[in-house]
Amino acid sequence: MATPSAEVLEQLRERAHHVRVDVVRMIGHCSGHAGGALSAVETVTALYFHQMNYDPADPSWPERDRFVLSKGHAAPVLYAALAEAGYFDRERLLSLRRFRSCLQGHPDMRSDPTIPGIEISTGELGQGLSAGCGMALASRMTETPYRVYVLLGDGEIQEGQIWEAAMFAAHYRLGNLTAIVDYNGLQIDGPVRDIMNLEPVADKWRAFGWQVEEVDGHDFAELLPALETAAQPSDQPTMIVAHTVKGKGVAMWENEVASHHIHEVEPEDLSQALHDLGVNQ
Repeated sequence: MATPSAEVLEQLRERAHHVRVDVVRMIGHCSGHAGGALSAVETVTALYFHQMNYDPADPSWPERDRFVLSKGHAAPVLYAALAEAGYFDRERLLSLRRFRSCLQGHPDMRSDPTIPGIEISTGELGQGLSAGCGMALASRMTETPYRVYVLLGDGEIQEGQIWEAAMFAAHYRLGNLTAIVDYNGLQIDGPVRDIMNLEPVADKWRAFGWQVEEVDGHDFAELLPALETAAQPSDQPTMIVAHTVKGKGVAMWENEVASHHIHEVEPEDLSQALHDLGVNQ
């Protein structure tokens, strides 16, 4: 695969910065799952601003690529990316989790009003990969060319349904399916290795018939080639193991189990978090 140009990398870093700042502002004005949203910023940015085909002016375009946020509690990063991509006005982001807001703590495809760009309601962990398999198989059956991307949490892939879906995808040769695990090493109850160790995670997916790429999930120079490899014609689904830092970018939240969900952000903590990102209120 071609090495991404310095210009492309810089543009993506700038996009990621906007998304990360919006995530912090959203959670700072309400509450939410900061750690897992911030760890996934570069992955989601690479998908929406480099890899995926879509049209914000026509969210139902049949040939659009599909994105499934299986780790639905990380909804702020998806909302921030959709706003950055032009699906809706950025001002709506601060309505996160407010009464009657369509931007709830987990993505809802049937919200009123609906959120353009949400492909499926998620948040019940372990189910997003199955949904992605169905979308990928539907692409083949209807002869509609699109790819499906599913973002999983590392704690989430402890669920048995994930591995049933992994078998399904390999058996039906869903080469148009790419899953990414946001491997930040922490889940709500503690370190993943202590709760239920996943290692050797890459070998497990290979054993299930997937092609596997391992990358630094905060480095676009590694993410982009992995996504391009996954998009090449193949009869194998692809798993990208993206090694990340929970709470990335905000010092007080980085690698902290407590940042999985933050119930309330004090004004001084919000100011400090934004300061860490180079933003002065």
